[in-house]
Parts: sequence; C-alpha cells; structure tokens
Amino acid sequence: MQALKNLLAAIGIAENRIPEPQMPIYDIVYDSRKAKDGVIFVCLVGAVADGHRFAASAYEKGARVFICEKPLSLPEDALIFPVENTRRALASLSAAFFDHPEKKLRVIGVTGTKGKSTVCEMIRHILCENGIPAASVGTIGVRIGNTLIPTGNTTPESYELFRIFDDMVEKGIRYAVIEVSSQGVKLDRIYGIHFFAAVMTNLSEDHIGGAEHPDFEDYKRCKKELFNRCDHAFLNADDSYFEEFYECAPCAKQTYSIMEEADFSAKAIMPTVTEKGFGSAFLFSCKEFRSDAFVPFPGAFSVCNALASVAVTTLTGISPEKALEALPTVRVFGRFEMIPTALPDVTFVIDYAHNGESLSAALQALRVYRPRRLICLFGSVGGRTEIRRRELGIAAAAYADLSVLTSDNPDREPPLAIISDIAEHMKNADYVCIADRKEAIVYAVSVAEPGDIVLLAGKGHETYQLIDGKKIPFSEREILLEAAKEASLFEKSNIG
Repeated sequence: MQALKNLLAAIGIAENRIPEPQMPIYDIVYDSRKAKDGVIFVCLVGAVADGHRFAASAYEKGARVFICEKPLSLPEDALIFPVENTRRALASLSAAFFDHPEKKLRVIGVTGTKGKSTVCEMIRHILCENGIPAASVGTIGVRIGNTLIPTGNTTPESYELFRIFDDMVEKGIRYAVIEVSSQGVKLDRIYGIHFFAAVMTNLSEDHIGGAEHPDFEDYKRCKKELFNRCDHAFLNADDSYFEEFYECAPCAKQTYSIMEEADFSAKAIMPTVTEKGFGSAFLFSCKEFRSDAFVPFPGAFSVCNALASVAVTTLTGISPEKALEALPTVRVFGRFEMIPTALPDVTFVIDYAHNGESLSAALQALRVYRPRRLICLFGSVGGRTEIRRRELGIAAAAYADLSVLTSDNPDREPPLAIISDIAEHMKNADYVCIADRKEAIVYAVSVAEPGDIVLLAGKGHETYQLIDGKKIPFSEREILLEAAKEASLFEKSNIG
C-alpha cells in the first residue's frame, strides 16, 4: 500500500493538487476488468483498444483515481489527473508503488532481431552456475530459479516488469536479464529503467507494418534507444549496422565477433554431435586468454550468441574460463531443442525460427550435419506483412528437401490464405500444404525415414495456437511424441 500523494509525486503532481493526498492505494491497473476500490486506473492508448473508453467501467467497479491523456466524463468524486503520456506515467507510478526494485538489481538488457532469448538464458545460466543469483524475462517467460512463468509480451508492460523486479528482489536475485523488444522501447515499457549492461545481437527487417513499426528506420531507432540508458554496451561487430550502434552508444563499449578481431572473438568453428544433440566447438579469444570452447547449439550464430553472453558475464567478476565452463550445460526451451522420440533414427528439432532470416540460418545450420533429408514444417502468423511470408518461402525452398506448410498462429486470417502466400515463393520446391498443424506434424513424422532431420519451426516455446483472437492450448512436443510413438508401433507391427 502507498499513499496517493507519494505515487502522484512520481509523475510530477504536487500535493496541493490532490484532494485526498493520504488516500491509500493498493494497486495500479490499466485493465478495467481488474479495477476495484483503492486502485489507480491508468488510461493506456493501444493499437486496438483505448483505455479512456473503459474509464467509466473502471469507475463502476470502484476505481476513483484516473490518469489520462484525454478528457474523461466521470462523476464528481472521481479524481482525474491529466498527463502528457500515460504509458510513461504508468511506468513511473509502478516504480514508485513497488519502491523502485530496479535500483536494487543490476539490469542487463538484450536487444536485436534474433537471438535475444538465447543470449538472455545463456547469461542467466552462466551467472547462476557461478553462484550469482540471476533471473531472466523474455519471450519464453520469467525464469527465477527452477520456476518458469509465461508472459504475454517479450518485454512485459511496465507495471508487470516492476512487479517482476519486486519479486526478484524479494527472492534474493541480484541480476535481472531481460529481452528488450523494439515495442518494449516504443511503448515505454522500460521507461525509467537504467541498465547495467546492454547487448545488441543483430539487426534485420522485421516487425514492420500493421500495429508495429511504420518502417525500418523506426524499428532501428527503437533498438538504438536502449544504448542511451546503459553503463556498458556489447556490440556485434559482424552485424551490418554495427557502426551505427557503436556511434550512438555514449557509454563504455566492447565488441564481439566470429569474423574478425574483437574484444571477444571465436575462430575455427566446427559442428559437433554429442549424445545430447548438435553443438559447435570453437576457439575462444579474449585479450591474452585463449581456450577451446563448446556451445550446445548448432550454427555460427550460436557461437556469436555465446560470445555475447560470456562477454557480459565478465563484467560481474566471472573469468572467461569459468564462463566457458558453464556453456555446455545451458538449455533454452524451444531454441534448437532436440526432442528424443520413439524413432531414434530420425532427429526431431523444435525451434522458434519464424522469419526468413532465422529460418534460413536454422536450416543451413542443420544442413552441416549431412542429413539424408532435411524436412521443414512451418507457417507464418496472421496479420503480418507479405514480406515475411515471401522470405520464409524463399528460405525453405533453398535449404529444405521437403517442406510442410501449415498454420502458425493464424489468428483471424484464413490459414490457407497464409499458406498460399508462402507457396507463391516456393516454385520448383518440394512441399505439401496441411492447414491443421497437428495433422501436419503427424504427416511429417509419417514420412520421416532413418537419417532424416525434421525441423518444426515457428512455435518454439509456445504452448498455444492463436486462432480467432483466442489462445487455444497446443503442445507441439506432446503431439510430436505421440505421433512418433504411433509410427514406431506401426513399424514394429509391420516387421512382426
């Protein structure tokens, strides 16, 4: 609980403007369905919904304090405080409500188009393996210890983020590693947070159009903003936009690279197969230190992610040697995750690759292991641009021996229309179209033969399908395991 005057002071409202300065506030909400007596209701303007339209509903449920950008028509006992930006107000109010937990943590932010989840989990894992309490927040969810809690957004809304930070502080966490999406910056979800360190993984065109970014420049600008609010920046020297990010960061900077000399570099990258799956061996270099190293993920980009993670953790006092020792045991849910099945001669991999560049990189990384055939099952989400579907189609046509085009969170768009858009760019490629993703998985399992690698791309960690605005429970792993079990039993019965 906080006194109203203490919270409103955080957004510049003087006590003499508050009719009831000592009013107890028990929570802050921006969803009218959660409104009740003793809360502040903040009217957020979103891409689809405008919180100002729901202020009356919040009032009916008991809310009496309102933060708004537009005029509100409410009964006289409502305390209405106009501000210039309600999203920034929500962040400032939330930080004050939870007694500024962000100041009690060292916050590490990871941004970029690809690799954010993997880098976050690698950093968290290295810290924890070296006795430093750390937690992560991102697309996969909130991971504190062995607990994983799903999140609605890659970067949660500011109130949720400060609430998570508060929980971390209570549990003794010292480092919070968070994915910083371009929307997280654009919508002020990280407003008021100063970062101990920030990582740039890479940059390519994505999240452009619709309710996201109007153009690539806006997308890039949002990514760059993170580096204006951190003490240390770690930048990928191999990325096309490295120079731009380097110039815009007014803090201490370090670089990492798999292609040239840098503060942290890797050479002699070799694909490796272990009993637990695909991986990459490499020679690590940092100042005078040299060492053989291993990361349990395929592809040069995985080595790049490992470099970024090791580089950041050296800031905490962990030696490069100790950081590298922790790498082989890192696991990232839904990222190049090998799924052992009842068909031991077929390799099944689940990965979150959901745009052209990430799918291309994933398929090329798997090609290195010389599969008999590389089968790729994928789709594209509804409501996104044609560019993404074109690039997905081109990537699959170039690197997969057989593609199974199916649904991937079609939402309110007809799945067959999405699949048709992809198929337009797969001329002369071998593919089948099966709109129902469960049926598509069963089909992929049924046609897989010994020596094949089957990549299920796009869903990764997700345990739902977004259809007609609703999240329908959907476990790709369970479907895969059951389909493989049935296929194995069928094979045995035929042999018998």
